[in-house]
Amino acid sequence: MNNYLEFNFNISPLQPWNEILMAELIEIGFDSFTEEHDGILAYIQKDIFDEKQLQEINMFSNEAVEISYTYQEMPNINWNEEWEKNFEPINVEDQVSIRAEFHENQNLPHEIIIQPKMSFGTGHHATTYLMIQQMLDMDLEKKTVLDMGCGTSVLAIFAKQKGAGRTVAIDIDEWSVENSKENAERNNVELEISQGTADNLGAENFDIILANINRNILISDIPTYVSILNNRGQLLLSGLCFFDVDDILEVCNEQKLTLKRKLQREEWVSLLLQK
Repeated sequence: MNNYLEFNFNISPLQPWNEILMAELIEIGFDSFTEEHDGILAYIQKDIFDEKQLQEINMFSNEAVEISYTYQEMPNINWNEEWEKNFEPINVEDQVSIRAEFHENQNLPHEIIIQPKMSFGTGHHATTYLMIQQMLDMDLEKKTVLDMGCGTSVLAIFAKQKGAGRTVAIDIDEWSVENSKENAERNNVELEISQGTADNLGAENFDIILANINRNILISDIPTYVSILNNRGQLLLSGLCFFDVDDILEVCNEQKLTLKRKLQREEWVSLLLQK
């Protein structure tokens, strides 16, 4: 079992910067988080940690927030035990329950049962909530769907529950691929799951593309998404802070996408666009 480093980040003010910092840390390999009253605990495998990458995060030079941290080595963490202590069931608009097997059934119209290996992608994060909220009003019946950066594949699973046809889930991380396979089986849905990035997308087209990633990857990959999106197809984006929206929409306008719906939860935003 790999040894982990535990970072204790003190953040002032806490909101909205704790969520923004978590998004930045994921990009450099951190894979688990616990929210504290004055910051976050963040975990990364010791053998992949690069302090230079950490210091290059822009937030450390942002005058609007003060961040300090300490860290220690944490050998042999039982991650199942860690997330079970912190993972609470999620209720999206009294329509969708996202829960673990040991939680009680909330008796909502839709239920997704997962065993996540990290907090992002479980629905706790506002962007996952926003994606599910958008999908509630979308017609997915028999649509071909691509879930890019699938994480735990909550979105792909929900698409299948809403009647989607062929559904493909892709993530760059091996743990996401394995966790997605487990969660698909757990929810009795058939997904085509693979490891990769937008560079691995072929000529196959999709009716709906779901991408809950982050600003920089979206700006880079939106042209690729549009190239494989069917005419009148829909592109649903999140992983965005409110101050990212103008930059994203500039790229979308260049690709002749039409904004159909924008939702915001706290400082996070989701955009539904149509080709």
